[in-house]
Amino acid sequence: MMKSMRKKKDVGIYGLTAKWYDKNSRKSRMTQMLEYANEVTSLVGKSTTILEVAPGPGYLSIELAKKGFNVTGVEISPDFVKIEKNNANEANVTVDFKEGNASNLPCENLFFDFVICSAAFKNFKDPVKVLCEMYRVLKEGGTSLIIDMNYEATSEDIDNEIVQTGMKGFDKHFVKFAFKTFLKQGAYTKQDFESLLKETPFKNYTIKKEGISLFVYLHK
Repeated sequence: MMKSMRKKKDVGIYGLTAKWYDKNSRKSRMTQMLEYANEVTSLVGKSTTILEVAPGPGYLSIELAKKGFNVTGVEISPDFVKIEKNNANEANVTVDFKEGNASNLPCENLFFDFVICSAAFKNFKDPVKVLCEMYRVLKEGGTSLIIDMNYEATSEDIDNEIVQTGMKGFDKHFVKFAFKTFLKQGAYTKQDFESLLKETPFKNYTIKKEGISLFVYLHK
């Protein structure tokens, strides 16, 4: 399902689904967002300029802004852009959230020290073009990090992930179903990423498995 949708267009989240995603993220993903922000912090210096590609409701960008970084977020869904801006205002931080497509980022060449994309890469119609765009906007010596579901994640991996989020009721059962069906079907393996990267300027990279996810570190 996800792969067939992705062939036609980049997959965005809109309307009531965007609002549900925002609400569910507040309840179950904030610890994970802080962990991701801490991972980024461990890789960069002060006064770093960071781009988040497809930030969804914006919580990772917000956590990074709280740490003092200069953060931009590019999101395809105008509904999410509104949610992101409201969430940033509520958190009393400044993030430059803007509407745009990951395959044609509205950003300057060689502008960012770090680029991150979490839980969204599997949604892109042209992943090679997105990778090339990440390379284009990244400064020399910069790093990109993609965090997304591993197609080879087991049922046990997924069950453990759900337990860690603390989700209950409908959210727990729906997200578990999503992980085991259409999200997993749209995900990439480590070997898939390696094949994609052969078609990009990124030659120095590391891919590690953690839980249900792959962490893909790309160095320019």
